Amino acid sequence: MDVALLYFEDCPNWKVTEERLTALVAERPDVLVSRYLVDTPEEAERTRSHGSPSIQVDGVDLFATPDAKVGLSCRRYASPDGYQGTPTLDQLHAVFADA
Repeated sequence: MDVALLYFEDCPNWKVTEERLTALVAERPDVLVSRYLVDTPEEAERTRSHGSPSIQVDGVDLFATPDAKVGLSCRRYASPDGYQGTPTLDQLHAVFADA
C-alpha cells in the first residue's frame, strides 16, 4: 500500500501526522509512506491536496469529503474529540484496514 503525506512547512500539524504514520508503518510492513512538500497553489492542484496534512492511500484521499477544496491551508479532521489538525491513530488504523 502506497501512502502519500502531502504537507507544507507553515502548517505544524503535518509533523504529528508523520509521527502517527511512522507508528502505523512499524505495525504494517506493507505500507510505504512518501512525503511530498506542496508549497504552491499549482502543486496543490496537481497533487489534489486538500490542505496540510493530506494523506492519500494509493492516490486517493480517503478522508476528503465530496465538497473538499484543493489548496494551501491547514487542514482540519473530524475526530471523536472535535476537529483536530490530524487524524487520530485509531482513524488511521481504520482507514488502512479498509483500504
